Amino acid sequence: MLLSFSVNSQETIKELLILHNTKSVPYVSVQELAMPKTQAIILDARELDEYEVSHIKDALHVGYDHFNLNETTKRIQNKQQQIVVYCSLGIRSERIAEQLKKAGYINVLNLYGGIFEWKNNNFIVYNMAEEETEDIHTFSKTWSKWLLKGNKIYND
Repeated sequence: MLLSFSVNSQETIKELLILHNTKSVPYVSVQELAMPKTQAIILDARELDEYEVSHIKDALHVGYDHFNLNETTKRIQNKQQQIVVYCSLGIRSERIAEQLKKAGYINVLNLYGGIFEWKNNNFIVYNMAEEETEDIHTFSKTWSKWLLKGNKIYND
């Protein structure tokens, strides 16, 4: 599932998501997800190297390129459970959330703006040692333009 997008012409996260997403999965805001009453299972649809640098607390890594629907359904058997899927910005996570919906999960949401929007709103992220970090894996230098806070980490 290699993901390739033209990202240079969009100036805002909103414009980027309108261009690349179908809204087949409803969005949840970072503010709503951060509320104590939200009892969602959080799935990280980024690659392992991204997750290891930074992730939302208690997020389960499911990946994107090697996402395994059968493995995920074994981990989450209650198809009524609220599930929030995120990635860097909300594009890859929509694709993973669509697969969950097709598998019968009825309460699946896509985190609007992903981990970038989470950090841009001053919410805490954690590294693999479960310590707070300012580092955010931005996937690439091109994608990093939408991360406004924290330390940008990328492979290229």
